[in-house]
Amino acid sequence: MAFFSVFLCIIIILITTLAYYVRSLLTFWKRRGIPHDPPTFPQGNLVGHPTEKHMKEIVGAHYHKYKSQGPFAGFYFFLNPAILMYDLDLIRDIFIKDFNNFTGRGIFHNEKDDPLTGNLLNLEGAKWKDMRSKMSPTFTSGKMKFMFPTVVSVAERLVEAVGGMVEKDPDFEVKDIVARFTVDVIGNVGFGIECNSLKDPHAEFRQMGDAIGNLKRHSIFVSLFMFSFPDLARKLRLKQTHDDVEAFFMRIVRETVDYREKNSIKRNDFMNLLLEIKHSGESMSIEEIAAQVFIFFLAGSETSSTTMGHALYELAKNPEIQDKLREEIESLIEKHDGVLSYDCLMEMTYMEKVFKETLRKYPVITNLVRRSMNEYPTKNPKFVIPANTMCLIPVDAIHHDPEIYPDPEKFDPERFSPEEISKRHSCSWLPFGEGPRHCIGLRFGKMQTSIGLALLIKNFKFSHCDKTPSQLEFNPKSIILVSKGGIHLRAERV
Repeated sequence: MAFFSVFLCIIIILITTLAYYVRSLLTFWKRRGIPHDPPTFPQGNLVGHPTEKHMKEIVGAHYHKYKSQGPFAGFYFFLNPAILMYDLDLIRDIFIKDFNNFTGRGIFHNEKDDPLTGNLLNLEGAKWKDMRSKMSPTFTSGKMKFMFPTVVSVAERLVEAVGGMVEKDPDFEVKDIVARFTVDVIGNVGFGIECNSLKDPHAEFRQMGDAIGNLKRHSIFVSLFMFSFPDLARKLRLKQTHDDVEAFFMRIVRETVDYREKNSIKRNDFMNLLLEIKHSGESMSIEEIAAQVFIFFLAGSETSSTTMGHALYELAKNPEIQDKLREEIESLIEKHDGVLSYDCLMEMTYMEKVFKETLRKYPVITNLVRRSMNEYPTKNPKFVIPANTMCLIPVDAIHHDPEIYPDPEKFDPERFSPEEISKRHSCSWLPFGEGPRHCIGLRFGKMQTSIGLALLIKNFKFSHCDKTPSQLEFNPKSIILVSKGGIHLRAERV
C-alpha cells in the first residue's frame, strides 16, 4: 500500500510538472505583452492545419490582424512559441545586416541517422557555411551556360510529348507533364542519367519523385513535432526520410560515383561538379554528396514544375499576356537565328516579369524560417526576439498585401518593370529568400522554368477548359503550394 501511495505521488508530481511546463509555454507571449491569438492545446495557433487549412491561410489571417500592432506578433507552432514577422526593415536586418544571429533555419536534420537531411537547405552554423562555400561555384552563370543545352534538349522532348497529348485530347492536366519534364532535366544535369519519364510516366525517377511526396515516415503530427523541436527530435534519433527514398538515392549516387571514377567520366552536370569538390582535396563523403544531390532533385524538380503549372494557368486565364509573351519569344528566337540560346533567353525581359509575377502570386514556399541564436532587440523596446526562437517570415502574406501590391489577386507582370520594382522595399519579393542564405539554385530554377515555358508558349496556345477552376485551391497537407487535383487546361498548336 505504501509503495502504491509513493507511485501515485510520483505520477501526480510528473503530471503537475508537465502541466506547469505546458502552461508556461502557452502563456509565453502573454507574459511578455506581445500581441498574439490565444493558443489551443495542442495545436497552438495551427487549428485547422493540415486537415482543412493550408499554412498560408492561417499565417495570412494573422498577418492582416496584427501587422499594424508592431514589427512582429507572437505565434504558437503547436506548443512551440514562435514569432511572425511583419516589418520589412526588420526582415531585411535578419536576412542581411544581422544574419550572423539568424544563420539557422531550425529545420530538422540528422546526418548520422538520416544522411539525406544533411543537405545545404537544412544544415546550420559552421557545417552550413563550409558546405555553402563548397557549393557556391556550382551555380554560377558560367555553369548555367554549360547546362543550358541539356535543358533545351529535354524541353524539346517536352514539346513532343505535349504535341502527342494534344492530338489525343486537347484538354489535359499540365502539372503532371511539366513535372515529368523537370524530373528528366534533373536526372540529366544532376546524375547524367536519361530518366525518360516524358515517354514513360512510370519511369523510376518519376516514381521516386512521387514517393518523396507521398511516402511519409511519420504522421503529420510527428513531422510537425520534428519541425517544432528539431534538437529534441535529433536526440531521440528520429528520421525524416523514408527508407525506400534513402535506399534509392544512396544506391544511385554510389553507382554513379563508382562508374565515373573508375572510367574517368566527366560531364557538364551537377554530379561532376560535386566530384570535382571531392577530388580537390576537400573532404566530402558519399553521404554528403547524396544529400546535396537529393535536395537538388527535390528542390529543382518540384518547385520548378509547380511554378510552370501556375504560370500556364495564369497565361491561359490572361490570353493578352500570353500573346505578348509569345511575341517576345518568337521575335528573339528569330533574332538569334531560330535558336533558343542562353543569350536569347537572357534577353527575354517580359518572360522574367511573368516568372516573377507567378512567384509573387504563387510562392512555392509560403513561409520562410529562421531561428535566433541570441536575444535580439528591435527598434521598439517592447518587442524583443528571445534567444532560440523560431521566426516565420510570411512570404505569401507579404506578396498579397494590397499596400505593397495593389489588387494582389490580379496577375500583372508589369509589377516587375524596373520602375515599379524601384518603388518597393527590397524584401517585398521573397520566393528565394534574401541575404547569404538565399536559395543557391535560383539561377538554375529560373533557367529551367523559363526554357520550358518559352518552348511551350512558342508551340502551343493554352486556354481554360471545363475542368479549369476559376480560382486554384491548395492542398492543405502540402508544405509547398500545390493545387488540389492538378491544373487542367486546353492546348492547341500555334
